[in-house]
Amino acid sequence: MHRLAVATNAETFERMQGPLAARDIEVGHVETAERTLALDESPFDEYDVGFVYPSRIMEGAVADAMLDVPWVNDREAILRSRNKADVLARLGRADVPVPETVVVSNPASEAELTAAFERFDPPVVVKPNSTTRGVGVAKAHDLDSFLGIVDYLDLVHDYRAVGDQSFLVQEYVADAADYRVMVVDGEYVGAVERRLPDASRAQGRWKHNVHRGAEAEGQELPAALRELAEDAADELEIPYLGVDLLVTEDRAVVNETNARPTIDSATKYEDGFWDDLAALIRQTAEQ
Repeated sequence: MHRLAVATNAETFERMQGPLAARDIEVGHVETAERTLALDESPFDEYDVGFVYPSRIMEGAVADAMLDVPWVNDREAILRSRNKADVLARLGRADVPVPETVVVSNPASEAELTAAFERFDPPVVVKPNSTTRGVGVAKAHDLDSFLGIVDYLDLVHDYRAVGDQSFLVQEYVADAADYRVMVVDGEYVGAVERRLPDASRAQGRWKHNVHRGAEAEGQELPAALRELAEDAADELEIPYLGVDLLVTEDRAVVNETNARPTIDSATKYEDGFWDDLAALIRQTAEQ
């Protein structure tokens, strides 16, 4: 039996325990954040492999040193997926379709910002380069609104402790279905469509993040969309990946990726999901 260290949230940890135990993988929860940790003695049990590298990179490095295990998704995978501009640049260069995007390294001149905005037909989406769950994402319908959003970002970026001072200006893909596709070791294993309740749409809300109130429903995707998600995971070389697709009547694009995706209920995945995940964990432990 292999022992797996899991540093993700409790919901994912709890959903993993039973299915992986049935496949001879014992799952243990490793707390790496919001705690104190003496560095002269590891508080962690012995493990053979880690699931995904902790989200807080500094604390994660300490846990990594103490655990001394290989990770299914290691530090580089987490950093690569978190950098939205890097992901889109890599995928675009590999001819994987992505939204038209400009990355801004702040501070930029008003002339440069205006030129970036004018590349698009409004509205545009403005999003921090390295946040998740829709945090800080805004939509601007005109230049004044866009520059106002940038003013707020300037205030945040003026704080010296803010490491990432970049953001994206991106086309708004209207009337798109929003899918989170799961890929394990290069293979499609399931997908959900994220939809806002009618009441939320009536209030003008448009973000489809589950953490923002969207509902996730399991979906059977056509082969072309499955292959698109697999192509993205292959290009990024991330073994366990959530791939976010925006799909309209005439196109499909990879919008973002997540190397620390939440595991949903089993009904939203293909029948072989847990077998594939267990095989990937064993492969990582034995490499």
